[in-house]
Amino acid sequence: MPITPATATHSSSEGTAEAILLELVDEKGVTIGTAEKLAAHQPPGQLHRAFSVFLFDEQGRLLLQQRALGKYHSPGVWSNTCCGHPYPGEAPFAAAARRTYEELGVSPSLLAEAGTVRYNHPDPASGLVEQEFNHLFVGLVQASLGPDPEEVAQVAFVTAAELAERHAREPFSSWFMTVLDAARPAIRELTGPSAGW
Repeated sequence: MPITPATATHSSSEGTAEAILLELVDEKGVTIGTAEKLAAHQPPGQLHRAFSVFLFDEQGRLLLQQRALGKYHSPGVWSNTCCGHPYPGEAPFAAAARRTYEELGVSPSLLAEAGTVRYNHPDPASGLVEQEFNHLFVGLVQASLGPDPEEVAQVAFVTAAELAERHAREPFSSWFMTVLDAARPAIRELTGPSAGW
């Protein structure tokens, strides 16, 4: 796994851990500052830039991930292929490609922008709040996966019908349906009408 600011242990010259910063934005997605990652998610939440990736195989099945049990936010729930936060100044597209590789060990063979969505989703289990301006991406995955167990508990490729069944019986992230619905026009364009998305 590549060593990046998200996966490395940070320490300053004094030996103290460095904070991971997120980019704070206004309602139009314009950068207005930064905040430490955990602080940005504490109630009521600070609006920050995020991204969500939806990758599909050649049969039009969506790649889901179950978040690792050790994650501080929404552990053990199912969610879209990959989601996260760009570093301050990092392009959302670059962040989406980077984190997909870091979490799943694969680079998309195609990745395209699919719009943005703004939401406010409290997580009842942790008490944290997802107050995000989210950049959406859709694409294809054609290589073998190599998930990082510290990030991902398991993965599954699902059809639209299988997703509906799984969503009815298993826990999903609070933001999942919001980002999926916002990305649907681009998903339908990518997968075609027969895939049922």
